[in-house]
Amino acid sequence: MQSNITSYLSYVRRIVGQICSYFVARPETIAKILAALLSNCHVLFEDYPGLGKTLLAKIIARVIGCNFKRVQFTPDLLPADIIGTKVWVPNRGKFKLVKGPIFTNVLLADEINRAPPKTQAALLEAMEERQVTIEGRTYKLDPPFLVLATQNPIEMEGTYPLPEALLDRFGIKMSMGYPRSVEEEVEILKRRIAWKKDDPTEDVMPAVTREGFLKLQMIVEEYVYVDDCILEYIANIVRTIREDPRVLAGPSPRGAITLMKLSKAIAFMFGRTYVIPDDVLFIVREALSHRVIVKPEYAEEVSPEDIVVECVKKVPVPKVSNVR
Repeated sequence: MQSNITSYLSYVRRIVGQICSYFVARPETIAKILAALLSNCHVLFEDYPGLGKTLLAKIIARVIGCNFKRVQFTPDLLPADIIGTKVWVPNRGKFKLVKGPIFTNVLLADEINRAPPKTQAALLEAMEERQVTIEGRTYKLDPPFLVLATQNPIEMEGTYPLPEALLDRFGIKMSMGYPRSVEEEVEILKRRIAWKKDDPTEDVMPAVTREGFLKLQMIVEEYVYVDDCILEYIANIVRTIREDPRVLAGPSPRGAITLMKLSKAIAFMFGRTYVIPDDVLFIVREALSHRVIVKPEYAEEVSPEDIVVECVKKVPVPKVSNVR
């Protein structure tokens, strides 16, 4: 299978190349986002406005050949505005299903923490089970179904903290941050001049079809091997975080499963059919930090990210020779 993996890697490189030709970002940032999508996980961005999160989501959807819809979360948004509802059609004498924007492949939940918890909860079933229930009837969502959500930092006015159950359904939470240098910011300006418009996504060509992207997801799921020593490594990391005296609630088993899936995607992107500890370390902070609740008495002293990094350093790393 190693030779076949190499042939499919050309699609991954094409996806990354297409994204980077339009969007200026750190290579590791794009790699982590793509790893989440390849492992069928959702992504939560927490950043200040104006950093290109919406543009990135639209570009990604185009590049992987998937349908895209966007929901702007506001305080008056209702669950039916997301999942849809049934309306009475008088001339037909029956109800008709009006599907909401959730019926798509890539959903951008923009400023998700601007909406109240009741509306946020409308995403729970869709994100976990890839289905929605409308007036007692269940409707399956077409694969892939991926949520790319953005939220403003919680200290900003008019935001509602996401409930833990919803946070736990995101594979990774990350921040792109501001451009690292003047050169990077200049490159952003140059690309805007070249586009001659604010939104270039209409010009973005798919690097793979939707069916091709589903094939890549299948390869990550079925053909990337995870040795028992890596599974123990992941389990020890999760358990060490849970047992930290500063932690009120740690990563759930879903968090451990997600970390394993993400590690498999990272291994695939680096051209391997097996996971090594470096794959786990590459994505562990983004995979677990948002699943950690710090005790109130320690909240001002340490962040969830700090606890994850500290706990990972305490866990012995298995020898690479054991996983080959």
